[in-house]
Amino acid sequence: MKRLLTLALISFLFLGCKDEPKTTFTINGNAKGVYNGVRVYLKTLDFKTARERIIDTAIVLNEKFSFQGALENPELRFLTVNSVSGRLSIFVENNNIDINIDKDNISTSSVTGSSIHKKYKEYEQEFLDRQKKTQTIITKRKELAIYGNVGLGDSLTNLLKKTKEELVQFPLDFVKRNSNSYLSLALLEQEVDKGTNSIKNSKEAFETLDRKLRASLVGRKLGIKIKGLYQIYLRTLNLEVGNVAPNFEAPTPNGDIVSLNELRGKVTIIDFWAAWCGPCRKENPNVVRIYEKYHDQGLEIIGVSLDGHSRQQNPKKAWLDAIEKDKLTWNHVSNLKYFNDPVAQLYNISSIPATYILDSTGIIVDKNLRGRALENRIKELLEK
Repeated sequence: MKRLLTLALISFLFLGCKDEPKTTFTINGNAKGVYNGVRVYLKTLDFKTARERIIDTAIVLNEKFSFQGALENPELRFLTVNSVSGRLSIFVENNNIDINIDKDNISTSSVTGSSIHKKYKEYEQEFLDRQKKTQTIITKRKELAIYGNVGLGDSLTNLLKKTKEELVQFPLDFVKRNSNSYLSLALLEQEVDKGTNSIKNSKEAFETLDRKLRASLVGRKLGIKIKGLYQIYLRTLNLEVGNVAPNFEAPTPNGDIVSLNELRGKVTIIDFWAAWCGPCRKENPNVVRIYEKYHDQGLEIIGVSLDGHSRQQNPKKAWLDAIEKDKLTWNHVSNLKYFNDPVAQLYNISSIPATYILDSTGIIVDKNLRGRALENRIKELLEK
């Protein structure tokens, strides 16, 4: 019995001494040479808009400052100090983090206490090294251009293209090499927001992440975002130049149903516009002129109206009035559902005017041409 009690006590002591995961963070800052009363800001950055947002503020007192808080997951933050130029990027996790501010160059301030931040600095340094390599090639190419060394200049141009592509791809390559690091999840979230890499590549990188990372709250949210963007990507694949334009059916002003396939065999412009769209109405005279000039040679146009704006009292009347006033004598269809029009969604239309130019076989050969460029393309297609 005594032995059992001794073992139980040892077990209790062992468990009692075991480190529990911290649920809060403390940032202890040393700001040597910074005056009392100077404000220090902890910020986040929206990578879509490149706008900073202040999360917390501290005051320097006796060359020290501190922040406290709690994070569900480690997050990238930025530290700025009034009177000190620049900003310090730091990965904050629930732990005791010490920062020694370098008031001459805040980006070189030392940070300890965050293992993820240490990994981030390694990533940041490798990224900067790659940037320097790219800049060196750019400088060398400019020097060769001055001396007229075309052959070597072309070689450097090809190398520069490859190096730039590798620089863009680097964050995703890092993610794949560090699939069990929370830093990879955070970096991937940034890349998706910035949109510098294709969603296809981002999806592939996400799928290499450790299952626990993907199952975390941030991981689940990011997975949903990537899934949605990937679905959009799949839809837009069908809309690339060289693909057959997706067929659609939509009602005409008198209620008849017209399909795109009915126009197959002729060069066709799909023109997305609306009565309320100023730039569309301004372009209409040019489209009318092109239609009148080339219709007898085999040009067709189908106008898809995005009328149905909530501020339109009578969308159909506005649509018909615009057709008559602008003398638009070609095919017209609309569901009068604004940007929720099924045809607009099928063609991923987010702004108007927008055009798709199809050859006589229905293949997309160009997009969003206006003015003289539109006429030149139509003439070229009809002369083939």
